[in-house]
Amino acid sequence: MHEGRIVCAEELARLRDAMDRDGRRLVFTNGCFDLLHAGHVRYLRQARNLGDALAVGLNSDRSVRELKGDGRPLNTQEDRAEVLAALGCVDYVVIFGDKRATGLLRTVRPHIYAKGGDYTPASLDAGERAALEDAGAEIEILPMVPGRSTTSVLERMRAA
Repeated sequence: MHEGRIVCAEELARLRDAMDRDGRRLVFTNGCFDLLHAGHVRYLRQARNLGDALAVGLNSDRSVRELKGDGRPLNTQEDRAEVLAALGCVDYVVIFGDKRATGLLRTVRPHIYAKGGDYTPASLDAGERAALEDAGAEIEILPMVPGRSTTSVLERMRAA
């Protein structure tokens, strides 16, 4: 597997602190990333360009079920982490078990937080937003890629 790229929250926090000492900035995003598609890849590339390294918080299998329902995830957290870690634009992957990334954000304290255009700073989860504000993180909302979503891929598959 991609040793060194799939890390725990505490290791990611240490990496962030080292980056901070070097004047570098950690970009963080999170999500389920169940069926990786072009919209994800474009989004992750854009997020990586915001700083010096990109960390992806990956929802655990249990938290994906809480968010998306019983039929999800389609791929295990280990498989999803391996696929993300193989992307050149992703420097680190950390799996988290909570439905929301609040605790992880409090541990890691990223310099920049990226989220897709289906969100606004005001629509972010209040706990996550508070953790980001406490860390002094910049919040960047990146544009959506029209017609590219896991839900739309699944709908096309079911229709076929």
